[in-house]
Amino acid sequence: MKQGKKAIVVGASSGIGLEVAKLLMEQGWTVGVAARRVELMQEFGAAAVEHIDVTADDATESLLRLIRKLGGMDLYFHASGIGKQNRQLASDIELATVQTNGIGFVRMIGEAYRYFARQGGGHIAAITSIAGTKGLGPAPSYSATKAMQNVYLQALEQQARSRGLNIRFTDIRPGFVDTALLAGDFHYPMMLRPEKVAREIVSAINHHRHVRVVDWKYHILTVLWRRIPRWVWREIKL
Repeated sequence: MKQGKKAIVVGASSGIGLEVAKLLMEQGWTVGVAARRVELMQEFGAAAVEHIDVTADDATESLLRLIRKLGGMDLYFHASGIGKQNRQLASDIELATVQTNGIGFVRMIGEAYRYFARQGGGHIAAITSIAGTKGLGPAPSYSATKAMQNVYLQALEQQARSRGLNIRFTDIRPGFVDTALLAGDFHYPMMLRPEKVAREIVSAINHHRHVRVVDWKYHILTVLWRRIPRWVWREIKL
């Protein structure tokens, strides 16, 4: 049980973020939740709720306000993100993805890092994706921003260690998950249920895992992906 521990989940209005918030509460965490759609978070008993749009300039102020409402923060869990197939490379999709998964990610993770640096420690966990393993033609900005997220967390982990900061990191890399993010006509293989993914995420957090690929099938897949030469990869039709 995590009695006395406080967690904030950003991106908790649906999908994986919502399921993780529920599991943390079941384990005894005091949980504050945030997302753009506040009305979807009012019903499941979180200790504090805040409207946060990670693409807004005042998002970090809203995070600090939520931390004050909660009375502190020991775990920051980032589940906010967007992603679409974009085979025609529509500029609005590419730029919106970079705004949310790139700039928004850095904005929020950075604020949590600075808070924990002042506090003397804490835990940052974030949902990235296996899509960061290789550049995926159907979703260019999505796979690129997920690769950036992987490297950013790795860099912060090294920086925290160099500075002697007691900040832990967990990079969660799920495969295809059956949420609204992947809703549409295209059928994705090996779809995972958000409840199963949430259980693996919370286990990874509790065991202080640095990187967790969800699930075992995708772990094997990403190992194979890394071995494919660039000249072969560019000929694969996805």
